[in-house]
Amino acid sequence: MDYWNQLRLFIQIAETGSMSRAAEALGQSNAAASRYLAELERRLSVRLVERNTRRLWLTESGEAFYTRCKSAVAEIEEAETAAAAATAHVAGNLRVTGPLSFCMIHIGPLLPLFRQRYPDVIVEVIAANRYDNIIDSGIDVAFRTRYAEPDSSITVRRLARTSRAIVASPSYLARRGTPTHPDDLDEHDFLTYLHTTYPKDLHFERDGETITKTIRGVASANEAQILRQAALGGLGMLVQPNYLHYDDVRAGSLVRVLRDWKLPSIDINIAYPSSSYLPARSRAFIDFVIEHFRAMKFEQKWTDRFAEAGS
Repeated sequence: MDYWNQLRLFIQIAETGSMSRAAEALGQSNAAASRYLAELERRLSVRLVERNTRRLWLTESGEAFYTRCKSAVAEIEEAETAAAAATAHVAGNLRVTGPLSFCMIHIGPLLPLFRQRYPDVIVEVIAANRYDNIIDSGIDVAFRTRYAEPDSSITVRRLARTSRAIVASPSYLARRGTPTHPDDLDEHDFLTYLHTTYPKDLHFERDGETITKTIRGVASANEAQILRQAALGGLGMLVQPNYLHYDDVRAGSLVRVLRDWKLPSIDINIAYPSSSYLPARSRAFIDFVIEHFRAMKFEQKWTDRFAEAGS
């Protein structure tokens, strides 16, 4: 129990930047909080926190421990909540948000199955290619492609990892040729997604060699499905996470190029308000989606850059 309290205290210290505020949040005295922190550092044989008369800050080891510790504690708290909610009636309105393409491909098809299991839950999906504030927008569950939320009261869990790939239609490649090296991309046209940071800069890696290329965009959009349709029509090459074009590649309507060069991967995460009492409907939906993604082995499929169409 003391170790559990030590971890919870350390997380509060990291997030509030104050020993006294952390102690107050957990209903502890300042003396008890100082003792818990000292015992935790002694247990780990590492200094987690530095402080002087004006401020308190995490050491490099403390920052690394906080990142892992918060995730682990969140998992345990969620397990406790799930156990307590196992007999609770799952009902009510559930507001879910995520990128439009992700919701179309992976959330919409799940709704009938979720409804069969939980007929008393009414799901409202707000598809948007922007990251609204979860708390202010009254969101219960959000799908994100960023690791952290600016609000420390939001819990973030990884749902799946997806590689990114360059794809083009067979007609485009027949007309313009197939690149065999990143330098060949100088001669090709690209369709760029506006919500990506630096959408025209591609960072490649192969066997320790790294190359950065600036591509030439001939069309852009703030929605991936628009670019996908343009790519299928042969307008240009497309750089997107594999979850968006996996089925197209399997069907042969899009072809991956530069297969032996790796682009940075992306994590798809589930974010939701942290709470000691997560609503049963939120817990049910989160568990349902995670269960589905694991059963479908999406991460394995989306990170296998050598899988050919039809394999």
